[in-house]
Amino acid sequence: MHPWWLVLAAVGAVTLIASSAAARQPAIGPREIGVFHALNGLPDGLYPVLWLPMQLGNLVIGTLAGWAVAGAEGSWSVAVGVALATVLKLVIERGLRHRMAPYLAVRQRPGTSQVGARLRGRVPVSGPSFPSGHVILVAAIGGVVAPHLAEVWWLLLVLVVVLVMVGRVYVGAHNPLDVTAGAGAGLVLGGIVAALAG
Repeated sequence: MHPWWLVLAAVGAVTLIASSAAARQPAIGPREIGVFHALNGLPDGLYPVLWLPMQLGNLVIGTLAGWAVAGAEGSWSVAVGVALATVLKLVIERGLRHRMAPYLAVRQRPGTSQVGARLRGRVPVSGPSFPSGHVILVAAIGGVVAPHLAEVWWLLLVLVVVLVMVGRVYVGAHNPLDVTAGAGAGLVLGGIVAALAG
């Protein structure tokens, strides 16, 4: 069997390292500003479309969705893996924020760090935004449940992660490097937990 979880973790590690390195700057760069405004400036009509998948990044809803997959598959190992991913998400998020502490004054929520940011829904105006916890969770749980689903469902899992990433920038909750770092951390976490859950 192909060790897909090693590939998943490796891709995540590269993404996380690259995103963290790019975020260690004295200011948010022009490219990131451009990507932010391109996504944040999309039409308001997309909000209902992106709102639902974004809820899977919520700690409670995302965990329950993972457990629903575990229940459908009748797998206790997946259920334990989802719980472990949820707990480790909190640890990893805190650890990354600690490592990025010197740059968190720059890596603020777009309501503070981006001129003209459009805030949709109930998103924080200020405070550290690196990395995106929503994206960490949805990528990690997706990684845990993926090996227990038919391959035809994998594209849906990827699509959900991408929609959460785009959605978090669209609503003005995060800057682009916050969500790519979240995806990287989530893939690392999901790959490792999937390997342990076997």
